[in-house]
Amino acid sequence: MLKPSSAYWRHWLEMNRLHLIRSRTVTLMRLTAMTDTADQVRQELLTAERVLVISHVRPDGDAVGSLLGLGLSLLEAGKEVQMVLADGVPQALRFLPGNEKILYQPSGAADLTVVLDCSDFERVGSVVKHLGQPDINIDHHITNEHFARINLVDATATATSEMLAYYLPRWGLPVTTECADALLTGILMDTIGFRTANVKPKTLRLVADLMDAGSKLAHLYKKALLQKSMNAVKLWGSGLSKLQREGSIIWTTLSLEDRARAEYVGRDDADLINLLSFLNGADVAIVFNEQPEGKVKVSWRAQSDDKDVSQIAVRFGGGGHRAAAGAEITGELTEVQSLVLDATRTLFEREA
Repeated sequence: MLKPSSAYWRHWLEMNRLHLIRSRTVTLMRLTAMTDTADQVRQELLTAERVLVISHVRPDGDAVGSLLGLGLSLLEAGKEVQMVLADGVPQALRFLPGNEKILYQPSGAADLTVVLDCSDFERVGSVVKHLGQPDINIDHHITNEHFARINLVDATATATSEMLAYYLPRWGLPVTTECADALLTGILMDTIGFRTANVKPKTLRLVADLMDAGSKLAHLYKKALLQKSMNAVKLWGSGLSKLQREGSIIWTTLSLEDRARAEYVGRDDADLINLLSFLNGADVAIVFNEQPEGKVKVSWRAQSDDKDVSQIAVRFGGGGHRAAAGAEITGELTEVQSLVLDATRTLFEREA
């Protein structure tokens, strides 16, 4: 058996050394660029007097949490702030202090427009008609389109709320107990209670900082993740009764009739997708959630980052993360289900 020569090993070591240097250089350049961008954001926030803060339609915990976290901090700093969600605050998140300050549409001029937790500008919904190009985009989605004048995007963060928990103190902006509650709720909901693979020690250190600011973790965990209305549980029942499985893919549907029977107010799936995402033997869970106007909201969850479900979501005009993504697709429920399942099977075959 031939053994590699000493020259081979010298070449191998040199190639690995160069690869390590290149990797470290790219990482350093990325961190430097992000630091420069964060400094730009800080300067813009501190000099603006009137700030418009907006997030996406069908807002989730991170959308509401990051919106309130930044908005309440800027109010505490003496700024005039409008916080806007085109679809309003979901009933399940109205326990957060300050949610009553959130508007459906902007009501006046602003010096600075900040878009949070949006991978593309159209996601802000009907608010878009009131705006030109946004000034600042702060987001953590890997599919972000960098649509603003300044884009602070960190796809390694668990949530936009985590990014703000890190940056607000470094920008010299106050983190009150109300701000901390909002940001901690955003982190809790985007990580499904710290259960996603992207939770790192940094995340938990930032959670500790938010608790030091006055947040009660156990209280927020219960409010954000555990407490469900009777109507939400009835909606779960409809979805669970139609659960299907093909290999390691599981899925279910929620029709408009299901929502009406459950008397569930809201267009979301009552967090059913996160319940399904941890079933044994299921690599990917999908919920097809019928919407008015002939559309279907599709949510994907993968048990690990091994399957990049954001690829499928992008194909249908959506986005998200490797293990959690969504899209709203025009079409009948059965038609959309067939198209999405075919695309999901193709992903599994390609990555097998």
